[in-house]
Amino acid sequence: MTSPIADSHLKEELIGSEELFKGKFLQAKRDTIRLPDGHSATREYVVHPGAVVVIPLLEDGRVVLERQFRYPVGHVMVEFPAGKLDAGEDPFVCGQRELLEETGYTASEWAHAGAMHLAVAYSTEIIHIYFARGLSLGERQLDHGEFLDVFTATLEELAGWCRDGTVTDAKTLTCTLWLQNVLSGAWALDWKDTASQGGAG
Repeated sequence: MTSPIADSHLKEELIGSEELFKGKFLQAKRDTIRLPDGHSATREYVVHPGAVVVIPLLEDGRVVLERQFRYPVGHVMVEFPAGKLDAGEDPFVCGQRELLEETGYTASEWAHAGAMHLAVAYSTEIIHIYFARGLSLGERQLDHGEFLDVFTATLEELAGWCRDGTVTDAKTLTCTLWLQNVLSGAWALDWKDTASQGGAG
């Protein structure tokens, strides 16, 4: 990677900012910026609170997935369990909460894999990726108005769905890449039990 100094010829500088919309969940802004060549331009983007996605690993090698209707695209999507961060919430705590609420599973071991920016051209959203294993199944605690199916699949099945277009959700595609590399031994994870993980993200 190049240094920040070496990237200075690519950076844009904020001149002014205007709020276009503020909802319960999202905010839309239009910023005026100065380009590296001195000219000005505008950037419209969505401010997002951030989210967590969890890759739950069962002892038999299968993973826990969900099917959920996503209104903006009008389709039922195959996804890993995920959810947005509450204000000031630690990503690890969010991951634990979303896994339990949506699937009913709790996990004895967790590993923080990394992060992904979902749509860098028009959103601030960052999604923190966690693996979870040592799963125990309890009762789901779905939010009011939340409807989804929980099922399991092998890596081979999931990879096939990514290849044939059954899975088009960006976070799930990224998590499948992580899953393939972790299970093959190419990428290592720093696993921690739930008690020692505490609030570390």
